[in-house]
Amino acid sequence: MTAAQEPVVEPVETPAAPLLSVVKGQPNAEELAALTAVVLSLGVPAPAKAGAPSVRHWVRRQQLRLAPTPGPGAWKRSGH
Repeated sequence: MTAAQEPVVEPVETPAAPLLSVVKGQPNAEELAALTAVVLSLGVPAPAKAGAPSVRHWVRRQQLRLAPTPGPGAWKRSGH
């Protein structure tokens, strides 16, 4: 056989240990889905909060000659 005719062999994945196991009771499919969603959400870090705009943001707005957005404290952000 030539290199082009050789079969491709993919590694066999071994099944991972179960994430959850029910040790008492008999939950239905909806209850298991809800529990799985909660457990999986606990492992995901919360998205970072968008804080106050950085100095770079305001410098860029000044360079582009964009007016400050209206709202509380807009006069402070105007820079003029």
